[in-house]
Amino acid sequence: MTELDPKAYQFATLAIHSHQAPDPETGAVITPIYQTSTFEQQDAGKHKGYDYSRSGNPTRSALEGCLADLEGGHHALCFASGLGALTTLSMALFKPGDHILCGDDVYGGTYRFFDKVFRPYGIDVEFVDFTRPDLVRQRVRPNTKALYLETPTNPLLKLVDIEAMVAIAKSHKLITILDNTFASPYFQRGLALGVDIILHSTTKYIGGHSDVVGGALILKDDTHAQALRFHQNSLGATPDPFASWLTLRGLKTLALRMKAHEANALSLAQFMEKHPGVESVIYPGLPSHPQYDLAKRQMLGFGGMIAVRVKGGLDEARTFMKSLKLFTLAESLGGVESLVEHPALMTHASIEPQVRNAIGITDNLVRMSVGIEDAEDLKRDVAQALDKVLALAKV
Repeated sequence: MTELDPKAYQFATLAIHSHQAPDPETGAVITPIYQTSTFEQQDAGKHKGYDYSRSGNPTRSALEGCLADLEGGHHALCFASGLGALTTLSMALFKPGDHILCGDDVYGGTYRFFDKVFRPYGIDVEFVDFTRPDLVRQRVRPNTKALYLETPTNPLLKLVDIEAMVAIAKSHKLITILDNTFASPYFQRGLALGVDIILHSTTKYIGGHSDVVGGALILKDDTHAQALRFHQNSLGATPDPFASWLTLRGLKTLALRMKAHEANALSLAQFMEKHPGVESVIYPGLPSHPQYDLAKRQMLGFGGMIAVRVKGGLDEARTFMKSLKLFTLAESLGGVESLVEHPALMTHASIEPQVRNAIGITDNLVRMSVGIEDAEDLKRDVAQALDKVLALAKV
């Protein structure tokens, strides 16, 4: 089987076959795990494409090639975690004195890295409401180098107009970087909308089974490829062969899983929106979402993440989460099993309370990663937990 032309095949086909031809030596249908640290050289400095597994490994190469094709990119680089990808990207492209504009509602680990780790090195990161392109445009400075956006955002599921951000970036010659973890390449193609670099925590939907941690960068063209590959090798935050293989295995079913995640999340969001124990539901697929029209325009689907504000405060949120039976109280997202977490106390605890409150990460906010279990079972589980919230409110 020859390598596929990514322009000639649909997403689900590429996820299974791109860069994953049967092994030419043995005929193995599944890409082997090249569990080796080093490779024999034919002569000093002459090898068959690989010399050391930090620098490159055939299993990782298969994953990187497939991810590039699924995002419609020219290059992909994989890492040991999403934050490993972010760290490498930042070290490669920015220097002291640079200014970066970042969305104000982003993953807590992203905020922590930019604010607590990167800022002391002399890089000024400013957090701005990216739902307001006019405000972003006003905050661009002569030393601004990049726009860093998430959409949908974590945890408030706000949407950023990607094309509007790209237009601002192009007018000021800025780099655009999109964390596409929540949508996955199945539901959102940022490179096709003009973004320069896509970032993923492949731990989430791409891996899909809560059994491997990883990250990836996918590049629109050759512009930053050499610098990023040099830093990928030099910093060494690369995934081992088995982690690459697990991620590649998960990637094969991404199309099927994302359809199931979305169907369950939409059904559950519609149900919760009508429950008296809920103050509000935030889900891009609901007409009540303030950017519902934007979601329909720039996304191919609405994803599997829901943010919900239960009626009450922290006690009610805790009661709701602890009363759930099918939703596991745990960080992370995107696995086949349903998860629930409290952003203020868990994923976004590293953000100062006054900053969390200003952007809307309140004590009654709960984030739900809706799995692929039976939708009716999930609704019954949520209903009994919300009933306990209502009972607590009456005490």
